[in-house]
Amino acid sequence: MRGLTLHRVEGHGGETERVETYRGTTVKMELAEKVRLEIGVSDHFVEPTVRAILASARTGSVGDGKVFVLPVEKVYRIRTGEEDQAAVTPVGMGSGL
Repeated sequence: MRGLTLHRVEGHGGETERVETYRGTTVKMELAEKVRLEIGVSDHFVEPTVRAILASARTGSVGDGKVFVLPVEKVYRIRTGEEDQAAVTPVGMGSGL
């Protein structure tokens, strides 16, 4: 299984607060712009994927983010109605994932 979805989101964590001026009024910005990735991989790719993210995303500063590893209970490919392994195997790849 492989796939990636990227979301531009706003959130609040341990970052320092920003103050901006909007139409002459000072406003404390409590939400920071962030990026949320949703990545689906087969079991044997979980650890290599996590290691790659940790190695490339770490700056050592507050706001580097977190990695959550969650189980996927069921997968359906809407177009064909396939389920589970058949639904996540790329077209033309067979079932060797």
